[in-house]
Amino acid sequence: MGQKITEIVDTNVIVRFFVGDQEGQQRQAKDWFKQAQEGKRKLIIKPLVVAESCFVLESFYKKERKEIARVFEVFLSQKWLVVENSQALTGLWPWYRKGFHFVDSFLLATASAEKVKILSFDKKLSKEQLTS
Repeated sequence: MGQKITEIVDTNVIVRFFVGDQEGQQRQAKDWFKQAQEGKRKLIIKPLVVAESCFVLESFYKKERKEIARVFEVFLSQKWLVVENSQALTGLWPWYRKGFHFVDSFLLATASAEKVKILSFDKKLSKEQLTS
């Protein structure tokens, strides 16, 4: 058996997989994910790519946050993906649904998990941190 390929997944792969507006690319993305599920590929998901994917899905494709959150909660929980900062990435979705930007949601989830405070001039963010 050959060596497993390790790759970082780009935003366009995730977006094509979810949206399916380019069938050939969606098919290819599904195939890559299937290969990862079968242990033939090691796919790395970076927080920055998830952030950009959320931005593109929201701004360009006009997807609702609750739909984006639902899809990512399932996607990022797959055991065959290597998700960097997985605790923050899997824990940020309640704040994202509440209307916080992705980065603020990521910071809130990280601060909560690591039991630290966020240093910010953003009053909404500071207030949310006190209630969490």
